[in-house]
Amino acid sequence: MEQSKQDICTKADYRKITVKTSDGSTIQGKINVSSNQRVSDILTKSEAPFIVMVDVSYREGVGKILFVNKRHILWVEPEDSEEPQQDIC
Repeated sequence: MEQSKQDICTKADYRKITVKTSDGSTIQGKINVSSNQRVSDILTKSEAPFIVMVDVSYREGVGKILFVNKRHILWVEPEDSEEPQQDIC
């Protein structure tokens, strides 16, 4: 059975955040939150040990994808502006 593109695509709602880690690093990037979630929900209610950040600026790298261990996060600062939703196929 063949699925239509509409059935496969989902909406991605990216929020820009800045993360400070226990080794002193500051990471800037985006995380995907669903329409009924807040950034804090991903950090406190999800049992996943890592958050996935995209379009990351970290050290010399720009536009990278990082998996950040939540145990090493000291604080997170979400930006006030929301990114427009994007289709992910």
